[in-house]
Amino acid sequence: MREEIFGPVLSILGYADEEDAVRIANDTVYGLAGYIQTRDNAAARRIARQLRVGMVYINEADWDAASPFGGFKQSGNGREHGEFGLADFLEIKATGGYRVA
Repeated sequence: MREEIFGPVLSILGYADEEDAVRIANDTVYGLAGYIQTRDNAAARRIARQLRVGMVYINEADWDAASPFGGFKQSGNGREHGEFGLADFLEIKATGGYRVA
């Protein structure tokens, strides 16, 4: 469960409870994406917030090109695509100290 596998592969591992499932999922040096399959929307959102991954898919793997793409840990740093992907190309400037009458 600590190998980063690309391709049509499904790994199945049992867990004691939700906390154990999140612990197992986060116990890796990788963190590109996570997938949650459930009928409980509240549980899906709760689990998604706890996963240390760049993207979480709930009940499907339909990626939106406008969404930020990138991972955590050794699966990448930063984001590509969407509004977040533009940040690497911007220089932010703060302007202040004046009043307009």
